[in-house]
Amino acid sequence: MTEMPERRRALLFLNGIGLFCFAVFVGWHWFFALLGEIVLWPVIPSIDLQIPGDERAWRMVHMEAITQGLLLMALGLGGRFIHLTPQWHRVFFWSAIVTTWLFTVPTYFHALLGTRGLAMGGGPFKPGLANDILYLIGWPPVIAVHVMLALAVIGVWRYVKSTPQA
Repeated sequence: MTEMPERRRALLFLNGIGLFCFAVFVGWHWFFALLGEIVLWPVIPSIDLQIPGDERAWRMVHMEAITQGLLLMALGLGGRFIHLTPQWHRVFFWSAIVTTWLFTVPTYFHALLGTRGLAMGGGPFKPGLANDILYLIGWPPVIAVHVMLALAVIGVWRYVKSTPQA
């Protein structure tokens, strides 16, 4: 068992920063959706623009990007405590990437399209093809998050067992 390779840890951290950048991008959309116009006076004159979606949906995607970005940064920084085989490190890495990006990016489309993707056919929310596609896109991260967390627990537990007690 070895600690997570430094390059892989850095890539997790880099993807976390990427999710923060996405949060800023979404934050601007949320800001303009709330105002109903682009207002950046004196840089850009007022432009009437109706961005679809409700405030809760925009808050969700904004906070999802921040939360998932923080998770990747934490995993990157704490990767030295995750002792797995090289193959399991690879599985852990890709599970983390799939979890964070595929839990985050679809919420952006939910905000734009007014869907939730929590159930096939919409459940109590707006039904439609967009909802069903986004629902299906939600399955890989649902599986990946469980794999990622299980491997994190196993890897850290192995590290703890291998360190001498003080």
